[in-house]
Amino acid sequence: SIAEQIFEQAEKFAGYGFNKSHAAAYALVAYQTAYVKANYPVEFMAASMSLDLSNTDKLSTFRQELARAGIKLYPPDINKSEADFTVDDGAIRYALGAVRNVGFQAMADLVIERQANGPYKDIFDFAKRMDPRQINRRSLENLAKAGAFDGLNKNRAQVMSAVEQMIGEAARAADDRASKQVSLFGGADSAADLGAISSPLARVDDWLPTDRLNYEFEAIGFYLSAHPLDDYMPALRRGRVSTFGELVAKGAKSGSIRGQIAGTVVKVQERKSAKGNPFAFVALSDPSGLYEVTLFSDVLVTAREHLVAGKSLVLQVEGQVEGDQPRLRAQSVKPVDGVVAANAAGGLKIFLDQPDALPSLKTRLGERAGRGKGTGKVSLVLLLDNGRREVEMDLPGTFLVSPQVRGALKSLAGVLDVHEV
Repeated sequence: SIAEQIFEQAEKFAGYGFNKSHAAAYALVAYQTAYVKANYPVEFMAASMSLDLSNTDKLSTFRQELARAGIKLYPPDINKSEADFTVDDGAIRYALGAVRNVGFQAMADLVIERQANGPYKDIFDFAKRMDPRQINRRSLENLAKAGAFDGLNKNRAQVMSAVEQMIGEAARAADDRASKQVSLFGGADSAADLGAISSPLARVDDWLPTDRLNYEFEAIGFYLSAHPLDDYMPALRRGRVSTFGELVAKGAKSGSIRGQIAGTVVKVQERKSAKGNPFAFVALSDPSGLYEVTLFSDVLVTAREHLVAGKSLVLQVEGQVEGDQPRLRAQSVKPVDGVVAANAAGGLKIFLDQPDALPSLKTRLGERAGRGKGTGKVSLVLLLDNGRREVEMDLPGTFLVSPQVRGALKSLAGVLDVHEV
């Protein structure tokens, strides 16, 4: 009877005591967290991203939060990044350890070597100083795709083509360190320290902007430096296509959403309803963020062939804003190229500041916008005397002018900008 009496007292307390204790603990943590985020937002976000270092979906969400808060996110850099996310002059520097398939400990050791012996001078200096047991071909390729070597060589395609050379340099340097060989020239430096043994890099044209971003997506898990739709936006706006952020902002006042929206497919998940009808959740991204659209069976049947990761689409959507989460349903889906073609620019004006760009420019115009294949006019604007004088000349004939052409031309060394006209 005494035991039952004690149990009854404890049972009554359990009805509210457990919840009360947890509420107090969570309230304290929530207050502390809110204080840190309000007063040290950059440090708070860097720490939060480090805690979810291997969770690409969470990192993508954090990136959107940074954009809303006006906090810059710098790309990974072999000479500036650390293994974790860090604060860099009021911004956040992307973590080397967050690049896919590189290994956190390998990146931490890479940083320790850099701090002990100074910044890496070039990709071969990096190769000679790395441990080949920790960093393999896949690691180097993903670092190149993510842009981690951009501070040493901005041509990512050229760095990728040199991965085998880097692996060879690393192996030779490791062997020299292990055998403690000295220089044949009488110095104390090992052969690993002799820059002369590095072969010159092969001449390779850099990736086109679309390819560059696709590789970056593979290595990071989302688009970091830019977005595939950036070059399409002028034509999309002429076609009255909104960004996700703009559409939600308009719908926030009325609670309902309706309009055209563009996005690049990230992930597709198909399901079946209780009645056996197929439907799909499609995750897409645009320059304003990541969002999800539901496609029911009638739309899914016609759109399925376009639902491929990396493909850009234009969707007619409708939905509601519930709290901060918009719920969107697709009414129609079509490839972005058709919408862009209907709203293409009349021509391009290319601004140059050095003649070295002309051979590559000629090649890209021939490959991407062959003369006579379109109706667009192209003109060159040459900036002379450090920009004090301009010389403009029209190229003969007409060209196929598209966002891909504009993006390809903008990526060339010596091309300052490309304007639609």
